[in-house]
Amino acid sequence: MRPESFHADAAWEAAGSPAPARLRALVDAHDPSDARERSSKERFLVELDRLVRPFDRDADPVHVTASAVVAGMRGTVLHRHRRLGRWLQPGGHVDLGESPAEAAVREAREETGLEASHPVAGPSLVRLDVHAAATHVHLDLCFLLHVAGDGDPVPAPGESPEVRWFSWEHAEDLADEALRGALRAARAELVRTGPS
Repeated sequence: MRPESFHADAAWEAAGSPAPARLRALVDAHDPSDARERSSKERFLVELDRLVRPFDRDADPVHVTASAVVAGMRGTVLHRHRRLGRWLQPGGHVDLGESPAEAAVREAREETGLEASHPVAGPSLVRLDVHAAATHVHLDLCFLLHVAGDGDPVPAPGESPEVRWFSWEHAEDLADEALRGALRAARAELVRTGPS
């Protein structure tokens, strides 16, 4: 299942589908790498069975989000979340009319200022994670993105100003359990496929 092959749009809402079949197939096909991700996948699938509009943050306190591990010659890019004060991968809500894969690219661009893109072979889902976020719950799809150059991050106005490259090892040292799993999965994918 190609992650870019579906969009969160009004057609799904009009159809009254509890969850887009292609989204469910993407999650169902993903092989979890550890206990946290297995638990997240189980919760993801349960929630997709009941959510009428899984991308709509106003429809339900539980909704699908997209994030990215951004990889480049200098390692990986993280930003210090403004409210949480923790170093995280770029990510956020899926806007109406875009796919989760597109949302991951947009969020990475907004939060880092870098032109990141999916691997040449197409979007690569590297991690599923379910986590609390203030008063709601994110069902997060994390993709691997590549940056061709080695420029410094320059986030968009209003985004966290603390964004920088980290070596993979340093990033893992700073990471919580969820991010550590995403970093490890992204590195494994890079070893498997090579940089794009």
